[in-house]
Amino acid sequence: MLLVDDDALLRRSLGFNLERAGYRVTTAARAEDALAVAVRQPPDLVLLDIGLPGMNGLDALGRFREQMGVPTILLTARRRELDEVLGLELGADDYVAKPFDLDVLLARIKAVLRRSQGSPKDHSKPLPIAVGELAIDPAAHSVTLGGLPLDLPRRQFDLLYALALDAGRVVSVDDLLSRVWGPEFQGQPEVVYVHIRWLRERLEREGQHSVRILTFRGVGYKLEVQGSPHPAFPQAGGF
Repeated sequence: MLLVDDDALLRRSLGFNLERAGYRVTTAARAEDALAVAVRQPPDLVLLDIGLPGMNGLDALGRFREQMGVPTILLTARRRELDEVLGLELGADDYVAKPFDLDVLLARIKAVLRRSQGSPKDHSKPLPIAVGELAIDPAAHSVTLGGLPLDLPRRQFDLLYALALDAGRVVSVDDLLSRVWGPEFQGQPEVVYVHIRWLRERLEREGQHSVRILTFRGVGYKLEVQGSPHPAFPQAGGF
């Protein structure tokens, strides 16, 4: 599930409650970021605030529907009646006005998922990718580098996969926290720092110097991998 709202407190609290209810949640503060995330990791449902900075929620709704066909529930506190009419005309599956009761929202989410075509799990299944000689298959929880297996603990595996999805680009610490650990870890960057260090140490121990995790202080991290592409997996990040 993808939660898009520019209110950091709402993202954190609602994301935490949604994960407690059994959903895997990714968050974004801007529509542009949310669309980019959805292309890489298609969600089974989008919770979309209308009043967003930059591209507003109604414009983003059209993109989500036209390009991905993902079911969407609008969240908003402004101009309720007008927003509801416009949102439903543009293809929103439902509409919840702020402030909302969590139980009501959970019921709406279940109803929309039930109505949506196909299985949400199938739509959100992570796909295998490759960056140079690095190949990652989330379904099999397997990593190979230059054809050799690399056994990683779950968090290091998820962290490497998140970086690989954006290989060649800097991924912010907040984004890594959201993707790998969940919204309840927002504001705890030291979690990322420690796991990046462990992942680097593991790669060095295995003698895998063709994989580099670069630090951009105050910004985030970037994965760079050398070598020929893996023939079986789609390439990520333009490599």
